Amino acid sequence: MSEPGEEETAPAEASGFSDLSDSELVEFLELEDSQGSSASVSKSGPSCELPGKGGKAVSLQNCEKPPAVSSPMQRFHLQYLYVTDLSTQDWCELQMAYGKELPGFVTPEKAAVLDTGASIHLARELELHDLVTVPITTREDAWAVKFLNILSMIPTLQSEGRIREFPVFAEVEGMLLVGVIDELHYTAKGELELAELKTRRRPVLPPEAQKKKDCFQVSLYKYIFDAMVQGKVTPASLIHHTKLCPDKPLGPSVQRQARQGGFTVKSLGDLMELVFLSLTLSDLPAIDILKIEYIHQETASLLGTEIVAFEENEVRGRVQHYMAYWRGHREPQGVDIEEAWKCRTCSYPDICSWKKGSGVLSSSLEPQAKKAR
Repeated sequence: MSEPGEEETAPAEASGFSDLSDSELVEFLELEDSQGSSASVSKSGPSCELPGKGGKAVSLQNCEKPPAVSSPMQRFHLQYLYVTDLSTQDWCELQMAYGKELPGFVTPEKAAVLDTGASIHLARELELHDLVTVPITTREDAWAVKFLNILSMIPTLQSEGRIREFPVFAEVEGMLLVGVIDELHYTAKGELELAELKTRRRPVLPPEAQKKKDCFQVSLYKYIFDAMVQGKVTPASLIHHTKLCPDKPLGPSVQRQARQGGFTVKSLGDLMELVFLSLTLSDLPAIDILKIEYIHQETASLLGTEIVAFEENEVRGRVQHYMAYWRGHREPQGVDIEEAWKCRTCSYPDICSWKKGSGVLSSSLEPQAKKAR
């Protein structure tokens, strides 16, 4: 449900969470793999939409480019990373880097696949939640909307046993990671299971390279969610990374939505206190099971299920390797020669430095869109 006059003035990146689900931002193989979901909101937990000028997402941050840019975090004006930033690094780090250099550059074929996946996710979400849109004007408002979602979803999970599109965030290896979990539910045995939906253009399961990326993604979700419910995430850490102002008054629409949910708050700090208190007192367990479901886009039939074994040391090791790129300690890397087949479906073959043999990301990029097949 939308409210009248919902013109937003803050950009999408200002929220700290993409308005598209984290799972919409993946690369795919042979135009088969896509996943997506709308910004999930229960009726008591609102969503926010933050398009920039001309429909393009822009950054709200005060970031005059420093004299000497020493890392991709500075070059791309980032304060935090999405889970899918790291999972797409696992597919091809250089492709991910080009995506950051050229935001919004998506071939028509890929856009169509992503739209279909997003529609399937939205339909599934509407099975559990009504959608509410809340006008926002600041980054603090946008994060407040996410916190309201968390506050509404925790009791829903405990009472009804199932929620979808749960926002997560935590500091991992010194950087803030944020994302959106597709679904959490309790099994008949009382175990908390994470279910990640992946849609496929063709009725076949993905290759091992795609499964590896997907497994890494859900493992990161567990790592972050577990940190949240175990009290390892603090308001101070969140404020440090996002540069949010906890004392800034929330907009009237956000405060009204909070009151409808039973919360009387005036500032983001008030709401943050409630969120972290709720996470601490909820007795939510760590995630027990990680499951990936692959379905065919056209028929919605289940193609297969992957149960992921969580290996914390392996996850931390991969995160440390990928963070080295974001901190500017190394250049982005292309794929190994054994996986050069990935280049056939890449959007950046004409400018790829790895393919040309230099292995260094160019600072001036002018890609040519691939022709439709």
